[in-house]
Amino acid sequence: MTESTKSAEPVQPTEPIAFPQDRACPYHPPTGYAPLREERPISRVRLFDGRSVWLVTGQPVARELLADHRLSSDRTHDAFPSQTERFAKSRNRRVALLGVDDPRHNTQRRMLIPSFSVKRIAALRPRIQETVDRLLDAMVEQGPPAELVNAFALPLPSMVISDLLGVPYADHDFFEEQSRRLLRGPGADAVLAARDELDAYFYALIDRKRQEPGDGLLDGLIHQQLASGAVDRDELVSLATILLVAGHETTANMISLGTFTLLRHPERLAELREGLRDGRPMMPAAVDELLRFLSIADGMMRVAKEDIEIAGSTIRADDGVIFSTSLINRDGTAYEAPEELDWHRPDRHHLAFGFGVHQCLGQNLARAEIEIALRSLFERLPGLRLAAPVEEIPHKPGDTIQGMLELPVTW
Repeated sequence: MTESTKSAEPVQPTEPIAFPQDRACPYHPPTGYAPLREERPISRVRLFDGRSVWLVTGQPVARELLADHRLSSDRTHDAFPSQTERFAKSRNRRVALLGVDDPRHNTQRRMLIPSFSVKRIAALRPRIQETVDRLLDAMVEQGPPAELVNAFALPLPSMVISDLLGVPYADHDFFEEQSRRLLRGPGADAVLAARDELDAYFYALIDRKRQEPGDGLLDGLIHQQLASGAVDRDELVSLATILLVAGHETTANMISLGTFTLLRHPERLAELREGLRDGRPMMPAAVDELLRFLSIADGMMRVAKEDIEIAGSTIRADDGVIFSTSLINRDGTAYEAPEELDWHRPDRHHLAFGFGVHQCLGQNLARAEIEIALRSLFERLPGLRLAAPVEEIPHKPGDTIQGMLELPVTW
């Protein structure tokens, strides 16, 4: 793993390139994607089962297609693409928000928007800061070294989303393990079992909250939307699952991988630390640039409901379409020096949170958590550094959300 930003000389493929692939460096796209970068904005790739689908790698085309109603997010559609065998075997399980189209998607989203508004998240920032401070206090008291994923990056968003939803954090070991199995397996049986476990957990929690209501988002949905018949129990369980899993997994990976990336870019980190000392509001821009640079959720999937002519190609009805955010967010036609980590760039309109009607509902919360976590971490521990050789620090495979499996640090 090096800091070089030069790509290997692209080799023109004789057949579609396999997708997804593992990253050699956790914050750079896989080296095997080099030919795809030369073929922007759309090309063909091969999935695990041999199926050929469209891969979108250009930013303007991605924006156009993600706003096109002719692409469907319905994961139960017979032609919906599957990046892995475990996803293929669980595809008939309906997923709220991410896996449904309008008008049902719009109805679900409108139920949740007030809880994730800018105003609501601003009101949560003091509680997020208190949680960050408690976790850092515990790390400092224990003393170095520490494993940052389990000591800080994972418990922070787990605590925050539990508090927001009204899910007992005492159950975090259970739901973190089921989330891990749901996203990474191993195998389809583990994914299906994890989904069953989470469903059973939320059915029981909903029944308990109907008798003993609290003040979390889930309580509000139970006593307003469920009580009025706007949702049924199955849909509410699906909503709760996606909010819980997405609400802590993605942010945990951004915190761990963001920390690793800054430690591997010492000049940028020195500038950030200087800005923190001087009171310059640099952190929001730094977080936005990390979101673009890291693109941890690589591979948004859709299926075409009708033929679509775009960029000189024809996407046929029932064709699978995948959006590679790691390549879209490094499109040289949209960003100057896209391989560089630079939060001074004027072109900050990335697609890390998607685009269009399915743009991430929780992005305000994610930004707040990442910003507070990274700022506090580097303020409290100015000597923070890696506690193991870079090549020995494991990161996640390419068929799931990208991030660090472990992050040993010292200070």
